[in-house]
Amino acid sequence: MKAKIGIEVHQRLATERKLFCNCSSTVSNEVPCLTVKRRMRAVAGELGGVDPAAAFEMSRGREFTYQLFKNSSCLVECDEEPPHELNKEALETTLEVALLLNAKRVNELHVMRKTVVDGSAASGFQRTMLVGTDGSIKTSRGPVGILSVCLEEESAGIVEAFEAGTVYRLDRLGIPLIEIATSSNIVDGAHAREVAEKIGMLLRSTGKVQRGIGTIRQDLNISIEGGARTEIKGAQELELLPKLVDNEIRRQSALIEIKNELKKRNPGKFVFAPVDLSHAFSKTHCGILKKILERGGAIMGFRLPAFSGLLGRELMPNHRFGTELSGYAKVVGVSGLIHSDEGLEAYGFSEAELAEVTKLLSCSSGDAFILCGGERKRVAAALKAVFERALQAFEGVVKETRRAEGELSVYLRPLPGSQRMYPETDVTPIKIERKEVEEIRKKLPLSCDERKKKYFEWGLGQVLAEKMLKSPDFTLFEEIVEKTRAEGKTVAGILLESMVALRREGFAVDSIEKQHLIELFSLYKKNRIGKAAIEEALKDVSRGKSVQETIKEKNLELFDDPKLKKLVSELRSQGISDPKQVFSEMMRRYRMNVDPKRLQLLVGVK
Repeated sequence: MKAKIGIEVHQRLATERKLFCNCSSTVSNEVPCLTVKRRMRAVAGELGGVDPAAAFEMSRGREFTYQLFKNSSCLVECDEEPPHELNKEALETTLEVALLLNAKRVNELHVMRKTVVDGSAASGFQRTMLVGTDGSIKTSRGPVGILSVCLEEESAGIVEAFEAGTVYRLDRLGIPLIEIATSSNIVDGAHAREVAEKIGMLLRSTGKVQRGIGTIRQDLNISIEGGARTEIKGAQELELLPKLVDNEIRRQSALIEIKNELKKRNPGKFVFAPVDLSHAFSKTHCGILKKILERGGAIMGFRLPAFSGLLGRELMPNHRFGTELSGYAKVVGVSGLIHSDEGLEAYGFSEAELAEVTKLLSCSSGDAFILCGGERKRVAAALKAVFERALQAFEGVVKETRRAEGELSVYLRPLPGSQRMYPETDVTPIKIERKEVEEIRKKLPLSCDERKKKYFEWGLGQVLAEKMLKSPDFTLFEEIVEKTRAEGKTVAGILLESMVALRREGFAVDSIEKQHLIELFSLYKKNRIGKAAIEEALKDVSRGKSVQETIKEKNLELFDDPKLKKLVSELRSQGISDPKQVFSEMMRRYRMNVDPKRLQLLVGVK
């Protein structure tokens, strides 16, 4: 099925301070020093309309709690103080990325407020600004357009979510974030993964982005012919992108089939007429409904004319149309729903109960029904949301925002529109000078292809070069090789394999500083120590010892040629004459102090 696919990549920048204040942009390990509570209200955008996603979130009536931290949050995050001056370091990095993406930069930045009332910003909006447009990135399946490169604020981090609201941390809110939006000419799921990887590698090539779980994430925009644009947020695992795209295409195709089937059935006019069914289940053996009634809740339901068999229609693996409707009920605050296409006997329903429900809801043989239980007010709201979504089945695919859950997605809220944007009145426009851009252009990092070519010249093979390109230590690798002139293959092996192995063994390799590594590889290049000695020395350096202290205490220096010849001569005098045996015995006894290549030449092993 032909599809239009686009990606939005969001990447946190590794700046010292946040975008509009002087707070640290490192996520805190502190204990919260204060909490504040807010309720959100949707406001009109620049054109006077209220964004549908914002209106939906406000209708949920949730309360949000925000945790503040001494060094990483302030009155700006709380919206109790105007934003400070824009972080110039973040702007320069964004301009650098825009240039790497061949985008046309804007002449003047205009900061906008983007309405966000799901609680992820204490102000109810996110500050964002357009930096570049009309770029492109090369892929194996042709160029992919870059619609926009924006600089914006990161959202608050979730601590806990529940029906009545969410608890957020304000240490993450306001960290500079780059948003890169591609055009819709991505071909399929595999292509989407390639594009995401290439953009991610390009961002890492700057050496100015944060690394780690959650610091980069992708949102997908997908539509098929006859469908509608669906945004899938939070697609963090690249290996799952192909399946996520394929399943969304499958979901939209199935919804179009349901639309066509409903038109054939021609059910006539729909009327929302929910019925209280609590008395019909007063003696029920269904555990779920029994608990609801015992807590004083209500069980309600309504009829869906001519929907029989459609609620059980599979849209994606283990996700049916009934599951889709249940998603709309859940965002209102109930745990889910029960529908007539399920195996109701498995719930503990008796035949008499089913007959009574069918009678009370006036269902005929071709009809379906929906049941929902819980607190009466929430149940009524949930059934209304489900009914309206069922009506939209006649349109086929509905524009909406969904959340990635592995290979599948679930309903989150309506798709936002242009009404969510309005100008930020507390920040004046910022002019971007041509001279400033040209200075950035002169210092642009190498592209991934250029880097790979350089790695090949340094002796790395295809696999190792690819691995190093994707490593967070690629800039460290380049600096070590350029400063010490050590063999690239050896440096890459230590960084990608030995350091990882030591970390797994419990050594604090993250405490090893750059200068320690440069010193070790300088000694290695001068034939003072061997590769095995580097790996051994790293263990003690990770415990806080100096490089020289470690080498001396562990006697890790390489033997010079006279001593090497003397030891080989002693072995031969003991009756070990075969070159291979001499080599093996020398390596067994003096592995840390012998360079294998020099020893091979000395004893005549090829």
